[in-house]
Amino acid sequence: MRIGATMSEADWRAIAGRAAGVLVLIVGVLLAASLCGASTPPDHLVPSIFDPHSTPAESIHRLSHFVLGITGLIFVVVFCLLSYVVVRFRSRVGGAEREPAQVYGSTQIELAWTVIPILIVVVLFLATARVIHGIQDAPRPAGTMEVTAIGHQFWWEFRYPALGIVTANELHIPLSYPTHPTPTFVKLLSADTDHSFWVPQLAGKTDLIPNRVNETWLDPHETGLFLGQCAQYCGTQHAKMLLRVYVDSSEDFNAWVRQQQQPANKDEKEAAGRKVFESTACLNCHSIAGTNGTGRFGPDLTHLMSRRTIAAGGAENTPENLRLWIQDPDAIKTGSLMPAMKLSDAELDALVLYLETLR
Repeated sequence: MRIGATMSEADWRAIAGRAAGVLVLIVGVLLAASLCGASTPPDHLVPSIFDPHSTPAESIHRLSHFVLGITGLIFVVVFCLLSYVVVRFRSRVGGAEREPAQVYGSTQIELAWTVIPILIVVVLFLATARVIHGIQDAPRPAGTMEVTAIGHQFWWEFRYPALGIVTANELHIPLSYPTHPTPTFVKLLSADTDHSFWVPQLAGKTDLIPNRVNETWLDPHETGLFLGQCAQYCGTQHAKMLLRVYVDSSEDFNAWVRQQQQPANKDEKEAAGRKVFESTACLNCHSIAGTNGTGRFGPDLTHLMSRRTIAAGGAENTPENLRLWIQDPDAIKTGSLMPAMKLSDAELDALVLYLETLR
């Protein structure tokens, strides 16, 4: 009798342990859901698909809730059935001495657990295909902005063919007003290996593949800064291949365009720094309008100081960081493909002073 009681207590402890594990799982899921639904700080510094600000992102947001709803319902049903079975058919005192009822199958149940999952998969497939079709085959209204994004190891190049602007890592696009939609269509190219363009609050992931042209589009409904990054492993510094999307009002965007269309500063007081740029290997990789630098391996520096960051978001764009970046790139971005220039202190000071004038 004592042995039977001990076994019963052990069974209940096992059941309690499983229940505690499931409870912890449920609490974790609810916590994750609350974090996903939490409001983001100003300027959208926490990218989240649950805080959409563009039509493609809103479509993905609605689809994600639909999928989470169905999978959550499946979880609840399975959990309830499992809990019932664990409690209802748990081991009892003396149960080892008799054989349980033998069930050799049920055609109805087997059909149900075959047909129902197939129907669920079909519904999810159709819902997903509908969203993909709506995003990829969206019409282009008049006034569409076109940008070419080129992925490099490990930075982003942005070209505005109609405006004659070339910049890096920071994409400026106009706000799309409901009464006058002005979406931005982005042509995606790769200069080396696979990359992936992803700004969670504005659009889904789209890969950049060598020798292939892909496209995505954004029609932001709110101004501000939206963060994104490469979502495809592309090498050592994949995690620091960041990008910043600035959504500007029409007036601010036009002002930015006018600034970017200005020629590079040719202040003669910084001629020594410009000479350093034109006489070293800098010009093999970088371009500055009005100089003999026409390189395409690195970012265009014509308006370098109009950007808030350097090294694809690796550091704030300050004179101190700029000097360190030129002197020892690995100090900011280990494994970057930019070589240390080995300049003397005088050359480095002159070059940094010159670059500071490029606004």
